[in-house]
Amino acid sequence: MADANQANLQQVDWSQLPSPLDDGGGAHLEGMALPDISLASTADSYVQLGSLKGTSVIFAYPMTGRPDVALPEGWDMIPGARGCTPQACTFRDLYKELQDAGANHVFGLSVQSTEYQKEAAERLHLPFALLSDCESKLRSDLKLPVMQVEEAILMKRLTMICVDGRIKKVFYPVYPPDRSATDVLDWLQQQ
Repeated sequence: MADANQANLQQVDWSQLPSPLDDGGGAHLEGMALPDISLASTADSYVQLGSLKGTSVIFAYPMTGRPDVALPEGWDMIPGARGCTPQACTFRDLYKELQDAGANHVFGLSVQSTEYQKEAAERLHLPFALLSDCESKLRSDLKLPVMQVEEAILMKRLTMICVDGRIKKVFYPVYPPDRSATDVLDWLQQQ
């Protein structure tokens, strides 16, 4: 049975949740090349990050919830933890506009397994793939900011816009998460 705090994973009162602080965890990323690693995707394929051509939007998030699985104890009170479903849904809803603004690829990214991610991709009708960094290769290579929740090391929420495999723009911290896709779209349209 779902937690009461998961009655609706998409409707969140952001004013009631602690916002993340900018701890500088994303400051080093702009200008870096994506490492030449492959990540499994919910599209039943692997994505070779360093070989991506054109403009790629990669939004990292801690973890998606499921209506039938309780979130970790105290999840809502961890700054920046809540909001993975609303964030993914706004990227879904603005997917066409992001493409029209020049995004050749859009990916969600977490440390969850591809099998777990597939449930969210299907339930949320995502038109883009979710990438699994369950072995923390990308997180480690790029030194992405993380949070520890219970026994798990999860990525903090950030968004990277990459051009031909090089990180051009980083949004960090991302809050509220349901505004992330709009911020990316605005940035792309200004380029």
